[in-house]
Amino acid sequence: MTRSKKLNFLILFLLGGFSSFSLPPYNLYLINFISYTFLFLFLIEAKNSNKSKFYFFLYGWFFGFGFFICSLYWISISLTFDDNFKFLIPISTIFIPAFISIFFGISTLITKFFLSQKKIITSILIFSLVFSITEYVRGIVLTGFPWNLVAYSFSNQIEFIQINSITGIYGFNLLSITLFTVPALLMTRRSKKNIYFLIFFGSLVLSNLIYGHISLNNLKLKKNDNKLNIVAVSTKVSLERFYSSNVDEYSIIQNLINLSDPKRYFGKKTIFIWPEGVLPSTNMNNINSYKEIFSKNFDNNHFILLGLNRIEFLNDKMSYFNSIAVIDNKSNVIDYYDKRKLVPFGEFMPLNKIFSLVGLKSLTNNYQSYTKGKDKKALKIEEIDLELLATICYEIIYSGQLSNHSDYDFIINISEDGWFGNSIGPHQHYVHSKFRSIEYGKTLIRSANNGISAIINPNGKINSILDLEESGSISTSDIEHKDTLFAKFGNKTYFGLIFIYIFFILSIRRMDHE
Repeated sequence: MTRSKKLNFLILFLLGGFSSFSLPPYNLYLINFISYTFLFLFLIEAKNSNKSKFYFFLYGWFFGFGFFICSLYWISISLTFDDNFKFLIPISTIFIPAFISIFFGISTLITKFFLSQKKIITSILIFSLVFSITEYVRGIVLTGFPWNLVAYSFSNQIEFIQINSITGIYGFNLLSITLFTVPALLMTRRSKKNIYFLIFFGSLVLSNLIYGHISLNNLKLKKNDNKLNIVAVSTKVSLERFYSSNVDEYSIIQNLINLSDPKRYFGKKTIFIWPEGVLPSTNMNNINSYKEIFSKNFDNNHFILLGLNRIEFLNDKMSYFNSIAVIDNKSNVIDYYDKRKLVPFGEFMPLNKIFSLVGLKSLTNNYQSYTKGKDKKALKIEEIDLELLATICYEIIYSGQLSNHSDYDFIINISEDGWFGNSIGPHQHYVHSKFRSIEYGKTLIRSANNGISAIINPNGKINSILDLEESGSISTSDIEHKDTLFAKFGNKTYFGLIFIYIFFILSIRRMDHE
């Protein structure tokens, strides 16, 4: 008995929602073997039933809608802090997942033209390839939103994800989609060729685990001999600071100093990393007003990295940048980095002239939209011969776009995750850091306000962590790094994997015709 159209759409929606529990913080990755296999089987069934192109699009769209509405609901929490934005809550809850799901719909629509139950192996490879390519496109169009790739469901399988040092997250995403869809071979035609392919693909999975084991246990990590201490601070400063005119920033700084415990590091070269935006009314031009408290608590060997606004007069108007500043113990700015990936509505207002007519402004800036930074430069602290790659907030999610070179010592990520409350959002945000550390082969240090702070080694292992509910500081004197193929070639390794897939698809199809 055939199922009704509405029932098919409902099942696909539920499968997508079910699949969302594979992501952090749940990490139930085994779910995807069910959800992706049945999504593929639905497409095969639709092909056999001569369904229209529109059905194929809707199948992917409903699956994606279930996936994103369950995994991105936390976006709406950021709109609850300002009454001016509350009317956007339904839009963020419904329309953002609905829009992103279009990429899933495009994937299944394109796949329609290549599906064949008689050629199930190549159909699976094409499905995986098309799906991964549209996910890559999702990460770059309209400023990009590469959040919640299904590959992140393996974030706790540390040996399994070492391959990211070669493929990057997009290549790993392609392999993950294939892995999750392969069980369809056992649910269609159980031919010898299908069994052989299962054995072949199983051997690849086993080889990946062996590679991961070797990477974790036998690879020597290069240590930086700079004899440097790094302290990352995690705070719980309230978001009310963005909406109150009576913020006691002196008390906030004193709390940051207490958590940093600089007296413990007197006479030692030390970098203290403070979170993003904890001082909303202070910028690089007036940070020296706190010179006394800095000079009293830090010595000449100490440097502080903290999120500060930067103001510059450009094109006959005042421009504001969301930045990271390096300051010394006398509050002199040594170097800075301007954020390049700005959050729509959070840091800049799309169609600003239109939305400003109804009184809307960006969430985190009381003045106007931030201006996008231009350079991917590393921060330099010449006094201690150090370079570090700085990322602010969700810049860390952009695989392959962090830097054009690898001549830096480690990566930092500062963030304000309080906008997403005690939800799954901060967990999803944090886990990207683990994958970037593996890709680039660098120690990564994360300092978050109302979020998760961590020190992560180049293999993605967590050396120290402060969870969502904790405040305090974590430290390390080990700056480790290793050479990775991805750091050298970036997403070119993913494009290489695409060509390998195309080669296999053409080779298998040629064998089918012999």
